[in-house]
Amino acid sequence: MLGKGSGNKNLPPGTWGWPVLGENMEIALLSPPKFIKDRMEKYSQDVFQTSLLGERMAVFCSAKGNKFLFTNEYKLVTSWLPKSMKKALIFPELLDTNLEQVSPVQRSFHHDILKPEALKQYLPVMDALSREHLEREWTPNAVVKVFPLSKKYTFELACRIFLDVVDPEVIKRLADPFTLATEGMFSVPIDLPGTAYNRAIKGGNLVRQELMRIIKDRRKELMEKNETERTDLLSKMLLVTNENGQFCSEMEIANNFTGLLVASFDTTSSAVTSVLNYIAELPDIYKEVLEEQLEIAKSKGPDELLTWEDIEKMKYSWNVARESLRLMPPAQGSFRETITEFTYAGFTIPKGWKTFWTVHSSHKNPEYFPEPEKFDPSRFEGSGPPPYTFVPFGGGLRMCPGKEYARLQVLVFMHNVVRRFKLEKVIPNEKVVFHGSAKPVHGLPVRLHPHRK
Repeated sequence: MLGKGSGNKNLPPGTWGWPVLGENMEIALLSPPKFIKDRMEKYSQDVFQTSLLGERMAVFCSAKGNKFLFTNEYKLVTSWLPKSMKKALIFPELLDTNLEQVSPVQRSFHHDILKPEALKQYLPVMDALSREHLEREWTPNAVVKVFPLSKKYTFELACRIFLDVVDPEVIKRLADPFTLATEGMFSVPIDLPGTAYNRAIKGGNLVRQELMRIIKDRRKELMEKNETERTDLLSKMLLVTNENGQFCSEMEIANNFTGLLVASFDTTSSAVTSVLNYIAELPDIYKEVLEEQLEIAKSKGPDELLTWEDIEKMKYSWNVARESLRLMPPAQGSFRETITEFTYAGFTIPKGWKTFWTVHSSHKNPEYFPEPEKFDPSRFEGSGPPPYTFVPFGGGLRMCPGKEYARLQVLVFMHNVVRRFKLEKVIPNEKVVFHGSAKPVHGLPVRLHPHRK
């Protein structure tokens, strides 16, 4: 079904696909990068229309499109989540609420706690847990699967830092349903038994139940023991009051933590996997990363944990990480809703339409990145790529607040992995699939070659 104009409006070119299903099957079969590339070539390099997740959608392409959406937040567009994502992650009582207005105190608190100055206190925890994880899950094995193990590590770390939860059974009670929820977050919203959407709703319900139990227990514990010095995010948030002296509701807190944990469970683990994929694939890159990390380790005792100063020295390693995220970005883009009709590149975008910006229209564009398929960390030296071309963390007012947290997590894990092992890919050209974030289809199995001590 071709997208048709509304009256005399010049809508973007494109197709709506099948009734109800839209083009969800096409994007799943082709993969998001191929889907975007094909339609840019067929319809427009600026913007095209499609139907995804049950919604009419304008897909913005290129750095120009990224800039347009990032700089028009609250003017022309605003935040929007697909129905499948909302039903999986948000309390039913809050589904019809404007989430922009829910507890500005919490939103501000999240941004503050994820800033570099606040994250410094968590660096020793990240480093210690990274070492424990590698000793327990990697060292005893000749071959490991990077993706499931990185997911386990990033989620355990999030539970520790955000919730102060270390009990493996509690972590499992959160992780298992999180898998169901995240795998169906971007599914067609058809609620029938056996569908990804149905499983996502069930998984989300279990996650919320467990989070509410943890929050209620912690609030009781804080009141009974009068503990005000705990460093985890949950305890701090439970003690925060708004301008009227009121505490945040348990439901609002749980809702916020769901989003934080999803990012740790899915996108951060995908980012770690992406980086280790290229380190395992490219010996010259691995060698330079190892040299940088050994130079940092030289000045430290064997059991001495990383400091902020050490992280700041990891310049080449971070360039390698950024180049990995350019080529294999965890998130595919983000959605907005049009709040007033506007014109872009000569096309009308009606009020109520959904928009989508995508990493795939700029990350491999030779105009911005010469020889785009080549792995070249030097692209990020000096002033780096042109603005709005490298967007794994979004941009504008909705730049991912967890960007610095992700940077720390990736660099700490890189440091500890390369100092212990040389990695060798078991499946050289492993296919990448997309279920919300990018994932190697076989989990990225690597052979470990431990360094001699």
